[in-house]
Amino acid sequence: MEKITVSDWNLADEIKTREDVIGILEAALEENDIEFLFSVIGDIARSKGMAQIARELNLNRESLYRSLSQDGNPSFSTIVKVLDNLGFQLGIRQKVPA
Repeated sequence: MEKITVSDWNLADEIKTREDVIGILEAALEENDIEFLFSVIGDIARSKGMAQIARELNLNRESLYRSLSQDGNPSFSTIVKVLDNLGFQLGIRQKVPA
């Protein structure tokens, strides 16, 4: 039997363009899973550099990592600040009827 090699996959390593970020955020928002959304925003932030973002926002790096993890619970203001730092803002649109 042939051995299968499995390696760690990290979304942050796959984010290369602003279009990647937009697609990932839109997909995460469609899931209606807030913990997943926080985790995805954390992945996006890691792709830019969490330490740099924390420094620019005058936040503790470890706390930012923790709050943007799958088990994190960041404040709404933290989410808005991180997205703003990444060059994005939240918006509202009417839900399309099924």
